[in-house]
Amino acid sequence: MKYIFILLVILLLGCKEKPEIEIQEENWSKRKIDITQLEELVHGKTYLSVYSQIYSFTQKQKYNLTGMISMRNMSEKDTIYLLKTDYFNTEGANIRTYFDFPIYVSPMETLDIVIAQSDIEGGTGSNFLFEWKTPKDCPEPLFEGVMSSMQGTQGISFITQGNRIE
Repeated sequence: MKYIFILLVILLLGCKEKPEIEIQEENWSKRKIDITQLEELVHGKTYLSVYSQIYSFTQKQKYNLTGMISMRNMSEKDTIYLLKTDYFNTEGANIRTYFDFPIYVSPMETLDIVIAQSDIEGGTGSNFLFEWKTPKDCPEPLFEGVMSSMQGTQGISFITQGNRIE
């Protein structure tokens, strides 16, 4: 009887279904704003490297990570505007566009995009491209990626910061 119970436990644990990829479904349209009447906005683009996976031990073994993409307005008084956010994989193919219309980010506000640990579509060299506008003399937005994972008693985390490219 003891062996039958152990066998059942092994069979049940071994029959786990493959987890589905969780893609954050944020309703960005709630933040949509018309900026055509605003004057003297500074335009920019920022590149952010992100890692869905990193190599572990060898180039053949990969370790999956959760990515938190942080979009921060560092101004205490001005609202800033994000125009478009694209996510690319290691090969440079656009995986998804999170939004392609102006959204607002209030003073000192932070918006996040979460790439689930099960979402490895980006691979070891994924990245984001952000297009934005700010009022003149306003600090540029800050874009950061926090990658992390916990398995058993082991954990890993690190950050990346965006670089303005335009």
